[in-house]
Amino acid sequence: MRIGAFIRDSRGASAVEFGITAPAFFAALLGAFELGMLLWSQTTLQHATEMAARCASVNTVVCSSVTATQAYAVQQTLGLTVPASTFSVSTPACGNLVTASYDFLNIAAMFGIPKITLNARSCFPR
Repeated sequence: MRIGAFIRDSRGASAVEFGITAPAFFAALLGAFELGMLLWSQTTLQHATEMAARCASVNTVVCSSVTATQAYAVQQTLGLTVPASTFSVSTPACGNLVTASYDFLNIAAMFGIPKITLNARSCFPR
């Protein structure tokens, strides 16, 4: 086969184009998935702190102690598996304060990117 005919031959061009663009496409797809999981985790953590602070103020039977309020917060984390020690409960001037600190486990950590710590805080008046 002559060189000119080889250069004009377009068979396999789609495979080459896919091979060039596929890594960028899959990296963007994985990044979008991780961003969605990060935002969902942050929203879930914030929801759990808000509900636990409200429970400590309004429903003193269920949330009668710090341990009970932490357990209630864990129940509100809709799909996240977090220990009760993630949440801390205090009673400053604003009312019942529940804070949370959670290390988000992401795929990018396998590539040396530092972990992301999510924080949430909610205070409900007594």
